[in-house]
Amino acid sequence: MDKKKVVVPLVCHGHSRPVVDLFYSPITPDGFFLISASKDSSPMLRNGETGDWIGTFEGHKGAVWSCSLDSNALRAASGSADFSAKLWDALTGDELHSFEHKHIVRACAFSEDTNLLLTGGVEKILRIFDLNRPDAPPREVDNSPSSIRTVAWLHSDQTILSSCTDIGGVRLWDVRSGKIVQTLETKSPVTSAEVSQDGRYITTADGSTVKFWDANHFGLVKSYNMPCNVESASLEPKFGNKFIAGGEDMWVHLFDFHTGEEIGCNKGHHGPVHCVRFSPGGESYASGSEDGTVRIWQTGPANNDENDTQNSGNGPTGKVKVAADEVTRKIEGFHIGKEGKSGEKDKAADA
Repeated sequence: MDKKKVVVPLVCHGHSRPVVDLFYSPITPDGFFLISASKDSSPMLRNGETGDWIGTFEGHKGAVWSCSLDSNALRAASGSADFSAKLWDALTGDELHSFEHKHIVRACAFSEDTNLLLTGGVEKILRIFDLNRPDAPPREVDNSPSSIRTVAWLHSDQTILSSCTDIGGVRLWDVRSGKIVQTLETKSPVTSAEVSQDGRYITTADGSTVKFWDANHFGLVKSYNMPCNVESASLEPKFGNKFIAGGEDMWVHLFDFHTGEEIGCNKGHHGPVHCVRFSPGGESYASGSEDGTVRIWQTGPANNDENDTQNSGNGPTGKVKVAADEVTRKIEGFHIGKEGKSGEKDKAADA
């Protein structure tokens, strides 16, 4: 990619506060989908290809720090500063269940088989909820050395990954024993941890470093110094030959996985980049920022080179534009979120 080439992103408006987490669904028979978490308390669901807004999940009373979709994109989950994690119907927008916690929930993740929901947060406790029995007490693993920042599943739901807010390292937990079996050492707290689509690598961002770990033997495969402190990194899922990183300089950087050479640098955000994620097919990637927008960038050269203005994905104040017939089923019946935010929500959002 020519660094001088201006890359035009799809700009997805709608959030009124910083966007702090993004998650792409796998490719489903209905396409693929993108969910975003924001301090405005209202996660949003979008068409992952076009960025078009599908709906808003209404119900949290504080900042939403984490969001996820199950493997079929039929259910969504979110973790919030209102001391709850919520399970949503991704077809209708209905709240299916609210899992109450005793402090802020910073991270949540569906298991690969979609039967379990993992949460973590300020309580330093990993909780595993059985979604087939949502009213049952969760299984708790409570030996985290500090407040939990990120969580993920690997090894066909046999292992849990977690990182902490204020100490370095990634901890790998054996689900059966509830014990830490391995710690991946980092100097700074890990702000982003992603398991690659093929299960081979764990991609972490800590301070100004992006690292790639062998997800089966836990050795460090590659470590690259970044041009600034980065908050998030993601590996291209199809070929594994590129990765992206975003952070405090407001740019979204694209790198060669094998050499660490920067091969692209995209600017458009007006605040630090808090989260970056590749789409499941690797043809595009999304970034979320302090500026309240989600931007979707094409991995390769843009098809419409003559366009010199930023394209815009539909926000919640416009009509939903359906780019593909199969998405219609998902949109029908989805509860449309309120355009305005209540004063109570604004006060709670910074919690």
